[in-house]
Amino acid sequence: MLAYNFYGYSAESAVGNGAIILTYPDAPLNLQEITAARTSSSITLSWTAGLQNGGTPILDYRVSYDQSTGDYIVLASLLNQAAYTAVGLTFGRTYNFKVEARNSYGYSAYSQVISILCAAAPERPE
Repeated sequence: MLAYNFYGYSAESAVGNGAIILTYPDAPLNLQEITAARTSSSITLSWTAGLQNGGTPILDYRVSYDQSTGDYIVLASLLNQAAYTAVGLTFGRTYNFKVEARNSYGYSAYSQVISILCAAAPERPE
């Protein structure tokens, strides 16, 4: 079959060779605190990979947070596991966390945001 273009007809191109279309991965899911690991100055988070990786493996994750101001900053990047412990936090301050996944195409949308008060249960009196 011949295809028409502005300058005339040309031979039809060959059938595709099974190319994979890459896109951004899905946002990480189930962002939550691992409460058993909580201290008065640290919060440990975990999450699961999104349902679709965008056609290429997840390379790493990036965690962002704010201090209840609405201004997010990257807390950690290049994480190769679906967990992270934020340290050096201020006791009594509420932090908002969100996570992105990255594949060779780019970063996903953010996970849902979770808000966590940096606090620990008091020690039992003696």
